[in-house]
Amino acid sequence: MTEAILLVGGKGTRLRPLTVHTPKPMVPAAGVPFLTHQLARARAAGVEHIVLATSYLAEIFEPHFGDGSSLGLHLEYVTEDEPLGTGGAIRNVASRLHSAPDDPVLIFNGDILTGLDIRALVRTHEATAADVSLHLTRVTDPRAYGLVPTDETGRVTAFLEKPQTPEEIVTDQINAGAYVFRRSVIDTIPAGRPVSVERETFPDLLSIGAHLQGLVDSTYWLDLGTPAAFVRGSADLVLGRAPSPAVPGRCGDRLILPSARVAPDAKLTGGTVVGEGAYVAEGARVSGSTILAGAVVEPGAVITDSLIGRRARVGERSILTGAVIGDDAIIGADNELREGVRVWCDAQIPAGALRYSSDQ
Repeated sequence: MTEAILLVGGKGTRLRPLTVHTPKPMVPAAGVPFLTHQLARARAAGVEHIVLATSYLAEIFEPHFGDGSSLGLHLEYVTEDEPLGTGGAIRNVASRLHSAPDDPVLIFNGDILTGLDIRALVRTHEATAADVSLHLTRVTDPRAYGLVPTDETGRVTAFLEKPQTPEEIVTDQINAGAYVFRRSVIDTIPAGRPVSVERETFPDLLSIGAHLQGLVDSTYWLDLGTPAAFVRGSADLVLGRAPSPAVPGRCGDRLILPSARVAPDAKLTGGTVVGEGAYVAEGARVSGSTILAGAVVEPGAVITDSLIGRRARVGERSILTGAVIGDDAIIGADNELREGVRVWCDAQIPAGALRYSSDQ
């Protein structure tokens, strides 16, 4: 297998304000754009040619990755004029593929962090002579996902989108967002209109008797669609819980990029990342968090499981837990922000303006 399609066109609305100025796959995780980890893992699995299906903020990808040669890849970019969904995006880039009709083409989503054995998925696809093979994983609560039951040989028997009642939950196997398509199957997807592979392509293939094969791989898997998940995924990459050859440094409690500055008595733990040009001042404590390029954490601030945007500033003694701070925002001193808060880009919160506890 030498070719892949990477779906990176989504708007990342659940991740705002992180994605106001940056497409979701380009938000840094463990010190580099998240997309870098996916490209590096694909290359390690033997992929050589990747077509990126772009849409939202499409102009940001190519200036960063170029032709892919720095990663040992040949990259091409195809931009959708209008969002086409997962299936439509795959069909839209088909003309850039070089594979023969029966060759395997790897397809994966740009917001999944996984330890999937890509070569094993391809071997399963070829050994079973499948038309499409799907990476499946098991989850405790599958209600937010599409269920994919299989028979005793692993052949897919149905696609059940987001079940809500106990009777509808017939398996804990879900679609994990990575596929191998027989090249000729891609050409059967309707062109020029939105198509969902989950709701249209896969059920239609089943209805005509196509062979869809599932591979259950329950290694690390995380959908990075929410800020909390994205922060956790970055920390897991730094801690070594999630595998990637693209982490720019040794795995451990913290990752400090070369031009970042951290005061000697500041404490960084839990897979914290401090980006280029960022500064963490004396007495600050940062755990499981990402401090993006140029951000400033002032003395005595305490930041836990949070993401601080580019050039943002967190004031002295402010306490942030589960917070997302947009680019260029300013959090004044002595504020207290708790789980789920999102401070928009360029916003300014005065000193002592927001608290959950007494100021005494």
